[in-house]
Amino acid sequence: MSGKVVLHYFNGRGKMESIRWLLAAAGVEFEEVFLTKREHYIKLLDDGALMFQQVPLVEIDGMQLVQSRAIMNYIAGKYNLYGKDLKERALIDMYTEGMIDLLDVIMLWAIETPENKQKQLSNIEQKAKERFMPVFEKGLANSDFLVGNQLSRADVHLLETTLTLQEIFPTILSTFPKIQAFQERMKALPRISKFLQPGSARKPPRDEDLIPTLKEVLSHYYK
Repeated sequence: MSGKVVLHYFNGRGKMESIRWLLAAAGVEFEEVFLTKREHYIKLLDDGALMFQQVPLVEIDGMQLVQSRAIMNYIAGKYNLYGKDLKERALIDMYTEGMIDLLDVIMLWAIETPENKQKQLSNIEQKAKERFMPVFEKGLANSDFLVGNQLSRADVHLLETTLTLQEIFPTILSTFPKIQAFQERMKALPRISKFLQPGSARKPPRDEDLIPTLKEVLSHYYK
């Protein structure tokens, strides 16, 4: 295993995108190996790299990490994006879990069949406006950051989440001025700005294009 950070996943957002965001915010360069054929997946299984027979897989510090939350926890802890103490970490975790819940709904919507996609849109918009965005707006009422006085993974995930929402609902933040100001501050950070530029490792919002590849690589799930 090389000393480089290597990501094994499909060439799309999915469960890996938040990991890419965290690594970018930490200033960590990484390589990506995209699963395009079932043989790639079988080789990872045969090599014993997939503890639960699932990706994403991240090679880092001589380890083969799986389970997206475990991967992100490790990266956040390693690169000082996880608060100054256990109390801050607990708050960061609560914010993060809420954002993961919302991103998971969006991810599932992106690969829905055409007849079901429209029905899911209003549900996503309502949840975002009524359940999630008010929490983050309140969290930013008196600080530039969601937790404490320094950048944490919660801030990185919030930028990713809100930008993803705006791809679907361009005006969704119109009644959340604190989040809008937060976005501008975050986008001005050099590492974040670099990740937002064309040609970066950030993936476009079309995970539905991955469905044929998913069905081939993970054919045992689609029988």
